[in-house]
Amino acid sequence: MKRELSDKEVRKLNSKQGLLALLSKEPLNVDRALRYVDYQRKLKKLQVELIRLQTWAINNNERIVVVFEGRDAAGKGGAIRRVTERINPRYMRIVALSKPTKDEQTQWYFQRYVEQFPKAGEIVFFDRSWYNRAVVEPVNNFCTSEEYKIFMNQVNDFERMILESGIRLVKIYMSISKKEQAKRFAEIKSDPLKQWKITKLDEKAQDLWDHYTEYKNAMFEKTNTEISPWKIIRANRKTEARVNVINHILDSIPYDKSLNV
Repeated sequence: MKRELSDKEVRKLNSKQGLLALLSKEPLNVDRALRYVDYQRKLKKLQVELIRLQTWAINNNERIVVVFEGRDAAGKGGAIRRVTERINPRYMRIVALSKPTKDEQTQWYFQRYVEQFPKAGEIVFFDRSWYNRAVVEPVNNFCTSEEYKIFMNQVNDFERMILESGIRLVKIYMSISKKEQAKRFAEIKSDPLKQWKITKLDEKAQDLWDHYTEYKNAMFEKTNTEISPWKIIRANRKTEARVNVINHILDSIPYDKSLNV
């Protein structure tokens, strides 16, 4: 049974965003298109607030670190792009460190992350962080049990020192279901523009799902502290997750909401 559209819904669909949303995917789905228009409008308002937050940070020499963790294909990169696409690139960085070099392997584990910390007025977004050692590394045998134990003993003190130094720290974990992860992997593999995203670790992620869960739960139990809590973002629906990510960042930083931008 077809439903009648309200005048407001018709206006939304007649907009540039509405027509693109309606015609971009087959079959035509009016409700999906309307949700997308609402998402785009909501995103634009939130991005204005992110500019206001950044302006406040620049004016007050604030230093902000935002950590993104989560399952493979959980949408960390997409969320970071929506957070950063409108703010001033001179005062923000996205850090996605590769495998440590031989020299870095001989250093204190946290050292290469500290070297990426923000200067005054800057926001740094970590697309995966020191928490690699809490989950990814032990699951895939990239660290010893002793190295894992040392990390878990040090991480809360490390974050306390970050906060006491005046850096603001926001920790976000993007969570998806096993079924949704499998679906996204299949979509990535079938898209020639995205196939490069699949890594050897990704290919093992479904088989190691329960092992990841075990270490993820241990990470939350140890590091979800009062001074440095985790925010879990349910990410099966990407658009909803992105909105929730931005809202959490805005809620976590006491910026001046009255600033003109």
